[in-house]
Amino acid sequence: MDKPIREVMIDVCDPEESRVAFVRDLFGRLGEKWSMRTLDELAHGPLRFTALMNALPGISHRILTVTLRTLEGDGMVSRTAYPETPPRVEYALTPLGESFLCRALSMVAWAQDHQREIEANRAARR
Repeated sequence: MDKPIREVMIDVCDPEESRVAFVRDLFGRLGEKWSMRTLDELAHGPLRFTALMNALPGISHRILTVTLRTLEGDGMVSRTAYPETPPRVEYALTPLGESFLCRALSMVAWAQDHQREIEANRAARR
């Protein structure tokens, strides 16, 4: 039997402030405009920087660099530099990134399933 939502909230929403702050920070970082799209592109396999940039129309070189560094710092993405001439660098989803993306995609599906209902509620409040 599934736990009641209140019990789940108590388990997930740890009252310890540092953990709450960590979760908010992580969700904020991963919820940024380009983070999820970058992870989604890397789910198809490793990509070089230029190929990733081409797969994300509208992203600037600087923003992609910052996004990849942030995702790499959190352990969601790996960066592999090959000792070749010219140098070749590939970015790939890590097991941690794959694990996050699987869970995030269920939230995306939920949002899509409830889009009309949410939009109707928003329109009713205007």
